[in-house]
Amino acid sequence: MLKTLLTAAVDWDVLDQMPCVVRLLEVPRTCASFHDFAAYEWLVDGARAVGPNAHLVVLLGGEAGLRCGEMMALEWTDVDLRTGQVSVERSEWKGHVTATKGGRVRHIPLTNRLQEALQLYRDVRGQRVLVGRRGQPLTQKMVQGLVKRSARRAGVPHGVHILRHTFCSHLAMRGAPACAIQELAGHQNLSTTQGYMHLSPAVLERSIRLLDQPRNVPTLGDMLETGEVEKTN
Repeated sequence: MLKTLLTAAVDWDVLDQMPCVVRLLEVPRTCASFHDFAAYEWLVDGARAVGPNAHLVVLLGGEAGLRCGEMMALEWTDVDLRTGQVSVERSEWKGHVTATKGGRVRHIPLTNRLQEALQLYRDVRGQRVLVGRRGQPLTQKMVQGLVKRSARRAGVPHGVHILRHTFCSHLAMRGAPACAIQELAGHQNLSTTQGYMHLSPAVLERSIRLLDQPRNVPTLGDMLETGEVEKTN
């Protein structure tokens, strides 16, 4: 935070230069919490029982990787049900609509289940996808409450950001390349994405199977047999 404040002060000509060097401490990388495949299905069922908004929140987080603010700011004009794609262009924080965290627009193909839910719950009461009974946009607290109620029904840990971790983790465990996960999740650094790759036994299995492929390099016995080399005493 101090580094960010000082950098901003230099950018705004409040300070002529950085008065000191701020180095971040090395901390061990922790494993992000996520729902396994079975727990996520329980959560989807629980959210469906809570209501349309809860169902959409869980699917937008778990099957499109949207952050909480990105869900809140999502508009129907961002959703193309014909091509099956959603564009993530903005985020909301405490009532202020800004660019996404990475500052880039993401275009995410919809899963069949998410596409069907968006089609089913298509609502013209408001510009936003997630709206209240009177058409007002949902707040962060309301979104968190929907996830908490859904998780309580499913008997799983609650948390909006766990949905995003679940999205990345499930992609990794099903063998998606790290660069594809990075693009879909909007990670600025590949190192963030690589934190999920240890969860992917499919990738490790395919990698080790490369050693089982037919070997194109002939052995010495093959070369003697074909006359490529001559046998000497």
